[in-house]
Amino acid sequence: MSDGAEVTAAAIARLAGVGRAAVSNWRRRYTDFPRPVGGTEASPAFSLADVESWLRDHGKLAEAPLREQVRRRLESAPEGHGPALVRAGEHLAGLRELLNTDPVAEARGALDRMMRETGPAAAFEQLLADYFEANPRQYSLTPEPTAALMARLAGPGEPVLDPACGSAELLAAAASGAADASGGPGGSPGPVALYGQETDPLLARLAALRLTLRTAAAGRCAVDVRTEDALRTEPPADAPLVAAVLCHPPYNERNWGHDELAYDPRWAYGLPARTESELAWVQHALARLRPGGTAVLLLPPAVAARRTGRRVRAALLRKGALRALLALPPGAAAPHSLPLHLWVLRKPDGAADAASRLLLMDAAGGRTEGAEPPSWERTAADVLAAWRAHDAGESVPEQPGVCATLPVIDLLDEEVDLSPARHLLPSGTGTDAAALASVRAELENTLRRTLELTAADDPAPSDRRPAAPGSAALPEATVGELARTGALEVHLATADPVTTAPGDIVIPVQGRGAAYVVAEGEGGARLGKPLSLLRPDPAALDAWFVAGFLRSTANTRQASSYASSSSRIDVRRLRLPRLPLERQRAYGEHFRQLAEFEAALRRVGELGEEFVQGMFDGLADGTVPPA
Repeated sequence: MSDGAEVTAAAIARLAGVGRAAVSNWRRRYTDFPRPVGGTEASPAFSLADVESWLRDHGKLAEAPLREQVRRRLESAPEGHGPALVRAGEHLAGLRELLNTDPVAEARGALDRMMRETGPAAAFEQLLADYFEANPRQYSLTPEPTAALMARLAGPGEPVLDPACGSAELLAAAASGAADASGGPGGSPGPVALYGQETDPLLARLAALRLTLRTAAAGRCAVDVRTEDALRTEPPADAPLVAAVLCHPPYNERNWGHDELAYDPRWAYGLPARTESELAWVQHALARLRPGGTAVLLLPPAVAARRTGRRVRAALLRKGALRALLALPPGAAAPHSLPLHLWVLRKPDGAADAASRLLLMDAAGGRTEGAEPPSWERTAADVLAAWRAHDAGESVPEQPGVCATLPVIDLLDEEVDLSPARHLLPSGTGTDAAALASVRAELENTLRRTLELTAADDPAPSDRRPAAPGSAALPEATVGELARTGALEVHLATADPVTTAPGDIVIPVQGRGAAYVVAEGEGGARLGKPLSLLRPDPAALDAWFVAGFLRSTANTRQASSYASSSSRIDVRRLRLPRLPLERQRAYGEHFRQLAEFEAALRRVGELGEEFVQGMFDGLADGTVPPA
């Protein structure tokens, strides 16, 4: 008999600790494997009780940890994972007694043991993480490190409001910050008042449970999470103004209420355009703050630059509401490819000259190309230090490409583009004259070297010029034939785990590129696709002789195939003339000098670009005089 709980093939695989292919194999091999009781042909569902019984009888039931046992029951609850998680959370918070008729009651034993081991708040956090992991595309979460940084930027104080709270990552960070401020993990958190609004009823309930469990040890706490649209819902007349607003609002909304809210008193900085829902959230946050309160919003970078929002941005600057705009490195939150911005705002309280300058920061800027990015901990510490110094009225050291404070008046141009990268002096400008002189010296030396190589590679007099081999004069051998005689080894990246050694010849077999010889001190690299490697016997073949002839256009053309949209070289079909070793070395020396000349030309191009750009920058910023 089925108990009503159902599982998919993926869940069965987790139960047994195997892959899904093993489950498919069991269904084919074992006639007594439970039959589907629901789902579709492509994704059938099975009775959890029947599956567990079968796995136990066949010795395939893995001993799952408590967390996994509870997760299975919640996932397979008839009404769905989310509602079942709500009831489990209510049980952990002491708000509901699970009745025997409740499908979630089957998990009560494991749930209670889990609560005793980790505590109710930690147990719910783990189960909540499992729920979001099972529904990755349905929810956009604020990662805990980013939420913690936002809470610390807002500073201590309560009440705290998140008008688009989701599952309450930001409010939970604020609660943790209050606990840290009152003595750290070992002490009790101080009084906390947390208010949230969320349009999704399930998320609102999960958020309320999360916060209730987190603040259960507080001497006094108020958790009030309501299911409502914050922009469209007018706050009650007695709604308190708050000390801080933390918000990671939905992005790029078009149906946020532009038409029905056209005369809303919250638009003290101008009616946001229909395409500027984020600026509606900014003004909503300011409207809910008490004078002097702080709001921190996580917004996409386009909000700082779109023309449709320039009037609102200008008003935020003129009235002293916008205090800092901080660009985070990509990956701080979804969408992870964008360098999201933190807007730090302060409700004006009438203080004179309180916001004559704006802090702009690009936490990902100032690094040389290819340099490792700093850790998130270092990034968060730098952002927080810059904001606290600016907020205290102290001078913030200007760092090219990273940080500066600019007069508000200088930002009130036609565009009011507040993107930090636009206003921060790029790293490496403010040209270093010594570095520029060094580039010029290297450029001159490299140019001289190219001239020397050109002279060295002039055609030799006929009596010293190596005789051309000529296909009619000398026989040829393919690389494959030479490999069979032991004159060289052939290694293909697709088959051989090989590392390069000095004297090896590396050949790109697809796309652009040319054969080259691995120089002394440059070996040890792992051969990767789409490369091949030839390792000649020095007693039989000169490496540069081989590389030079393999590079010829006629050779690569006759060894190429066009089975797909791009050509591919069959290395074993490449041909070499049969020459004595001494004559090979004469050709090899010419090929080596040509490769050196080519490398010098390439370096000249790189240095030339660097020098020219440095001169442009130096003339433009005044560090290089026109003379």
